[in-house]
Amino acid sequence: MMKINDIIGDAKTIGIAGHVRPDGDCMGSCMSLYNYLKKNRPDLDVRVFLEFVDKKFNIIENTDQIITTGYDGTKFDLFISLDTASLDRLGLNLPFYENAKRTACIDHHASNDGYADYNYILPKASSASEVLYDLLDEDLIDKSIAEPMYMGIAHDSGVFRFQSTTPKTMRIAANMIEKGVNVNMILEETFFRKTYNQMMVTAKIQSEAVLALDGKCIYGYCTSEMMEEYGVTTKDLDAVVASIRNVDGVEVAMFLYQLSEDSYKVSLRSKNYVDVSKIAVENGGGGHVRAAGAEIHGELNDIINKLLNRIKQDI
Repeated sequence: MMKINDIIGDAKTIGIAGHVRPDGDCMGSCMSLYNYLKKNRPDLDVRVFLEFVDKKFNIIENTDQIITTGYDGTKFDLFISLDTASLDRLGLNLPFYENAKRTACIDHHASNDGYADYNYILPKASSASEVLYDLLDEDLIDKSIAEPMYMGIAHDSGVFRFQSTTPKTMRIAANMIEKGVNVNMILEETFFRKTYNQMMVTAKIQSEAVLALDGKCIYGYCTSEMMEEYGVTTKDLDAVVASIRNVDGVEVAMFLYQLSEDSYKVSLRSKNYVDVSKIAVENGGGGHVRAAGAEIHGELNDIINKLLNRIKQDI
């Protein structure tokens, strides 16, 4: 395994980016690497790109340095993607990858086929932030690096509840706490805290959720009209699938929200034995065994029925 300085080699300009609609792990891994390089490699020109920055992540140092405007013509010596299962998930930042002299990918998605020149992919890891930890020198990690790393691990492990949480995951988290991470602040501000509108739309979705397949599957959805009614956007809906996942007897939870007139983002979660990543990949998406997603075109009821029929095969 190469360390980050080996991956960088003689590169002088470094671009960092994560996937569209960045979540806690995407933000955490990107900012952990950015802050690490800014602190320990002042000789490098390092820039970080994400399509959107949720204001709740502003407590992470240097999030004001994130560039959200997409490709600007820069041709980096090295471009590093984090937490990004496939190239299309880079969105507006894909041209940075396409025009870079060298590329690297740091990820934990089982569906990632290793698209970069150098790939470090650990499908059983809790998060891309956990994967990144292997590449850094722990002695050079300070609080500004530890906080986004801890945040990324916590978010993608469901605050250490999911099956991907291992003794290694907990050891890394403990090491980050020893670096000075304010655990309560990170978890309360970036994971648990919700706006009133988020709470209300989640309650609406929960109240209309449907049990299917003899109670082994539950699904809910949010249309554009519902988002408008409750004053929320797609960025406010990331936690909804977790809110319906814990119903007794449910193996698979499915949540859909509308992206356009005939397009829906589908999030899939399972508890014990259904590999939802296979279902997501079959529909042009990807992810993990217990958490995956895809963007699917079609009418809402048609998409739901199609996915229920597919889930039925594995339940």
